[in-house]
Amino acid sequence: MKIKTRFAPSPTGYLHVGGARTALYSWLFARHHQGEFVLRIEDTDLERSTQPAIEAIMDGMNWLNLAWDEGPYFQTKRFDRYNDVIDQMLEQGTAYKCYCSKERLENLRETQMANNEKPRYDGHCRDSHEQHADDEPCVVRFRNPQDGSVIFDDQIRGPIEFSNLELDDLIIRRTDGSPTYNFCVVVDDWDMGITHVIRGEDHINNTPRQINILKAIGAQVPVYAHVSMILGDDSKKLSKRHGAVGVMQYRDDGYLPEALLNYLVRLGWSHGDQEIFSVDEMKALFDLDAVSKSASAFNTEKLQWLNHHYINTLPPEYIATHLQWHIEQANIDTRTGPELAKLVTLLGERCKTLKEIAETCRYFYEEYEALDADAAKKHLRPVARQPLEVVRDKLRALTEWNAESVHNAIQATADELEVGMGKVGMPLRVAVTGAGQSPALDVTVEAIGQSRSVARIDRALAYIAEREAN
Repeated sequence: MKIKTRFAPSPTGYLHVGGARTALYSWLFARHHQGEFVLRIEDTDLERSTQPAIEAIMDGMNWLNLAWDEGPYFQTKRFDRYNDVIDQMLEQGTAYKCYCSKERLENLRETQMANNEKPRYDGHCRDSHEQHADDEPCVVRFRNPQDGSVIFDDQIRGPIEFSNLELDDLIIRRTDGSPTYNFCVVVDDWDMGITHVIRGEDHINNTPRQINILKAIGAQVPVYAHVSMILGDDSKKLSKRHGAVGVMQYRDDGYLPEALLNYLVRLGWSHGDQEIFSVDEMKALFDLDAVSKSASAFNTEKLQWLNHHYINTLPPEYIATHLQWHIEQANIDTRTGPELAKLVTLLGERCKTLKEIAETCRYFYEEYEALDADAAKKHLRPVARQPLEVVRDKLRALTEWNAESVHNAIQATADELEVGMGKVGMPLRVAVTGAGQSPALDVTVEAIGQSRSVARIDRALAYIAEREAN
C-alpha cells in the first residue's frame, strides 16, 4: 500500500504554528514511508475564506519547504462531485431530505437543553412520507446508523469508541445546495486515496461521523492519528496572546525555517534525548509511535536557542540568502561593506535572530549618525586621544589590510605606549562602530575597511577635542 497523507487547512486566517506542526507531521510521515503528500484547501466556509489567507498558507508552506506532491486542491472547485455523491446517497437511502423549519429546530434544541439532554436532531424527517414540492427548501441529512458503535484505532491515542446513539443525522447539503465540511472531507479523502489522516485533536469528534459516511459510500476508511494541542508557557491554549500569529511572523522576526521545523517536530515527538535534527534525519526517524498524546508547551527561548545554533552551523552563504530579506526591510545598502556571508560569521555568535543581525550591522555599511552617549562618555575621554592618534597612523600606513595586520597594529600601539590592549581597543571600538559592543575588534575594523576606519577615528578625535575644549 502506498502511503498518502494530506494537509487540509481552512483559509480563514494565517498558517499558525499548530497547523504548521500538523503539516510537518503529515509531510514527514509520507516522506518516511516514501509516500505522497497532498495539499488541500478546505474553503467551503464561503463567508470566512479569503484569498489573502490562501496566499498566507501557501507562503508558510513554501517558506518551511514542505513541498506537496499533489494539489493544491480547492473544495469550492469540486461542488459538482460532492453533489453527485449526495444524489446517489439519496437514491440509495443513505441520505434523506429534511424539511424541518428553523423554528422547529430551535424549539427542539431549547426543549432538549431544558431537559438536560444533549441537543441533537430527532430524526423527524428520517422516515417521513409527507409529500413536498420539488422546489420546497430542504437540507440533506446523512442517515447515521442508530445502533452499534464506531471504533477506530487512533495511531497516537489508541482505540477510541463512539456510540452511534451519540451521533445525530448530520446535514451534508445546505438549503442553498452547498455541501458541508464533514461531507466534503470524506469525499476528498476517498477520491484522493488518503491512507492516513494526521490532524489536530479538535477533529476527534468529527472522525466517527466521517467513518460512517465513508462506509455508507463504500469507501476505504483511512488510518487516523490525532495530534495534541500546543499550549502557551502559561499552560493555556496557544493564542495570539502568546504571539502565536502566522508562521510568516517567525520569518519576519528573524527565525530560520530549519529552526522552526526542528522546534515543531520536537513539540510532541522525540527520538531519545536528541534535540537537533536535520530535515533528512527527521524524514529518516519520524513515525507516529513516538508522538506524545499529551499537550506540548511552546517555549520561545528554546526556539531562539535552536535558531542561534542554525545561524552558526549552517553555511554562511545559505544564511545570507535568508538575511538578505531582513537587510532589505531595514533599507541597508550593502554595496559598501562586507558580503552578507561574512556578516553572518561576524555577528552570528552575538545574535539569536537574523533580524538582530540586520538591526546591529548598519555601521559596517553606513556612517553612524551619532556616537552612543554612554560608550563615548566612558571611552572617548582626553586620555584616549594619544592611543587613537597612534593606532590611526599605524592603520593608515598598512599596505596589507586584513584582520591579522589590524590586530598587529593595535598590539603595536599598546606596546609602544606601554598600556593594556583595552586602553587602545575600547576607544578604537567606539570610534569605528559608534558603540561599545561589536565582534572581535580586528575582524570588525577589517570589515569596515581602511579608509572608513581612519575617517571614523578622526571623527572620534574631533569629539575628544571638543570635549577637552568644553
